[in-house]
Amino acid sequence: MKKYLLMFFMFVFSLFSFAANPDYHIGVVSGTVSQSEDSLRGAETLTKMYGSTENGGMVTHVTYPDNFMQEMETTISQIVALADDPKMKAIILVEAVPGTVEAFRRIRAARPDIILIANSPHEDPDIIGEAADLVTNPDNVARGYLIVKAAKKMGADKFMHISFPRHLSYELLSRRRNVMAETAKDLGMEFIDVSAPDPVSDVGVAGAQQYILEQVPNWLKKYGNNIAFFATNDAHTEPLLKRISEDGGYFVEADLPSPTMGYPGALGIKFTEDEKGNWPKILKKVEDTVVAKGAAGRMGTWAYSYNFISAIALGDHVRKVIENGEDVTDFDSIVESYNKFTPGAKWSGSNYTDVNGVEKDNFYLLYQDTYVLGKGYLNMTDEKVPEKYFKIK
Repeated sequence: MKKYLLMFFMFVFSLFSFAANPDYHIGVVSGTVSQSEDSLRGAETLTKMYGSTENGGMVTHVTYPDNFMQEMETTISQIVALADDPKMKAIILVEAVPGTVEAFRRIRAARPDIILIANSPHEDPDIIGEAADLVTNPDNVARGYLIVKAAKKMGADKFMHISFPRHLSYELLSRRRNVMAETAKDLGMEFIDVSAPDPVSDVGVAGAQQYILEQVPNWLKKYGNNIAFFATNDAHTEPLLKRISEDGGYFVEADLPSPTMGYPGALGIKFTEDEKGNWPKILKKVEDTVVAKGAAGRMGTWAYSYNFISAIALGDHVRKVIENGEDVTDFDSIVESYNKFTPGAKWSGSNYTDVNGVEKDNFYLLYQDTYVLGKGYLNMTDEKVPEKYFKIK
């Protein structure tokens, strides 16, 4: 861990410089601290690295409204307005919320020279793929296999999938669930489906979390401690982690893994200003807390936040495209940028293939190696996902 911390410091120190009066600008769009803190912090870090256009630098950073579903036209207008800058050469959506497709279509009509990148898209994969030059997203299909395989490696012989109908109506989440079920069967593990309250239903977040807090002890009593839990919703993750740390069971990683996803609230961890955005320090603090609670080897995460790193890595990648003429869809170049900002971790992935078996050349699904707290990396990026799992719908 100390080695990775030193590498991170040395690398970040080398980044905070930018050319005065650059020939082009990059637009980056993120949520606010209340809606998507990791996305915001990543965009802010990218801005610090290359400088704000307001101060003669390269990056223009804007945030979309917290109520982006209700204020979609505002979101669209904010994205489109970036194209009014004649120096704008690329626009990155750190989290491509609804409205991104329409915004990209309008930009494409007026400024076809601008490179459009959508990360973590909320809209239909086929539609966003047509609107953007590059789409990146966590690899929910491969992770369907890898998360269950990791649970087996950690010592689990049962796997519980916790979700609700709204989430399972999303293609990639539904496919991941089906891949998980098939993987569990192939590995000789019992697969258990649980439908939990939707946090946006009448029970709200508090009710949904209370359900998890009450049920985990019952599930452990019924199925034993060699069970791994997975929840598709962030609101369920925090109470799940709390109970697992206290009572037993396994947790491989969250739906969108990060040391800050669920762990701080579940374990009472507070981060100083010096620690925020410093992922090796954050990981160490979370790991030390988990170990102190006697849960070493039973709980995992990704060492670096996906959306935070995506903001920086995609900014780095698009610079290579603009300055060096690299292909925006060059997978090796994309992974190189992700690896560059995550010392100690490894990334892998593949093209997105839709339910009809059509591979999308500009849409990549990515995943980071699983880090088991108190144990280290599981080397899941070295695992080859059997082809049959990519064909499961």
